[in-house]
Amino acid sequence: MNRIGHKAARSTGVLILAAGQGTRMESSIPKILHPVGGRPIIYYVLRVANALKPAAIGVVVGHEAEEVKKAILQIAKDCGISRPLQFIEQKKQLGSGNAVLESVPFLKKFSSAMVLCGDTPLLTYESLASLHRGHEEHKAQATLLTARMGNPKGYGRIVRTATGDVLKIVEESVATPKEAAINEINSGAYCFEVAALLSGLSQIGAKGPKGEHFLTDILELVRTKGGRIIAHLSSNPEEALGINTRVQLAAAERIINRRMLERLMLSGVTVVDPSSTHVDADVEVGQDSIIEPFTILRGKTKVGSKCRVGPFCFIEDAQVGNECEVRTSQLRGCRVLEKCVIGPYSNIRPESVIGPRAKVGNFSEVKASRVGFGSKVPHLSYIGDTDIREDVNVGAGSITCNYDGKLKHKTTIEAKAFIGSGTMMVAPLRVGKGAVTGAGAVVTRDVPDGVTVVGVPAKPIVRGGGK
Repeated sequence: MNRIGHKAARSTGVLILAAGQGTRMESSIPKILHPVGGRPIIYYVLRVANALKPAAIGVVVGHEAEEVKKAILQIAKDCGISRPLQFIEQKKQLGSGNAVLESVPFLKKFSSAMVLCGDTPLLTYESLASLHRGHEEHKAQATLLTARMGNPKGYGRIVRTATGDVLKIVEESVATPKEAAINEINSGAYCFEVAALLSGLSQIGAKGPKGEHFLTDILELVRTKGGRIIAHLSSNPEEALGINTRVQLAAAERIINRRMLERLMLSGVTVVDPSSTHVDADVEVGQDSIIEPFTILRGKTKVGSKCRVGPFCFIEDAQVGNECEVRTSQLRGCRVLEKCVIGPYSNIRPESVIGPRAKVGNFSEVKASRVGFGSKVPHLSYIGDTDIREDVNVGAGSITCNYDGKLKHKTTIEAKAFIGSGTMMVAPLRVGKGAVTGAGAVVTRDVPDGVTVVGVPAKPIVRGGGK
């Protein structure tokens, strides 16, 4: 036994059709691997399928099969998908009916099966659980998810009987004027009794110049044998939107972004202007944080509570601690600890750790470095491959010269050191605890604790006025 929705159900499998090339995308990348909301299109379908808790998930692959398999296995690992996962290869792209026909050995294991399209990332758990529940309650042989659209152009129309049962699905290209006026459309999500599905698969014929088999043709065959077909009408028409072009990809991106922003706002985050803010699906933001306009949060970014981020920030795969302020800056693959101030116009690059209570200011860049507790890099500086300890002040225009043309070298600046404006620190180098460099110094040798160096090349000041 397995569970789909909230009730115990008979053995049910989920089959995802993901074999298509997606020629209208005009791309060498398989359609279902195009990113939307920071994740491949197929990610959302896999995630909702897993949430239904089926006995197993089958994925039909075809175009660039090995690349698609690799991506799906990585998604399964990232999302902790525990359902058994089986790949079925469609050797020739001969339509949705043929894809399901290739999956017969998988389908035979179950009493019912849910069939989903891999290019429908907007489907929700609530609708699919209701679809399955209605299928079971009405003891139907086939149940399909439908939606009513103001503009149904491009979709198959649902033709119903007088009693409300589904009579057939009519493709737009062959619809009569009366049928074309119907605004209820097919989403491409189905629930079948496997016995009825297998019987229909054996009888559907090939159509068109390519000799394709269409899954929708099974419905009429089921009905002619006395089977019952019902439709579950979604309350949210956007769920039915599939992705066949980059125009539709952009439309799905807007919808997923809106959903993510609504999730954040309902959890206690202020989004000042949702229309100019973009947040990927895996982003997390803590309570009472404020996201200012023209901010983009991508990848696995995590922002703590009581932060202010933006305006005009780009943050990707970064972690920002509680009570931080990040203004008009770019952060990638870094960690910013609590109560830090970043920006404006800072660039914090991967493998950097800032803070806590540190500051990286305007037009400063930090690469693969640590800026310790309470330390400041306020203006126009480059810090690369450097370990800055606590309470260090780096003067305006200072640079760690970490690259000799062949290798990168490390600089260490010990606690409470003071780096004068315009200091060039030529790595490998250690600036000692409490040491001072004069403005414009070029430091080529280690500076002992408590010593002040000045000049080019920098030399210690000798007490009494000499050098």
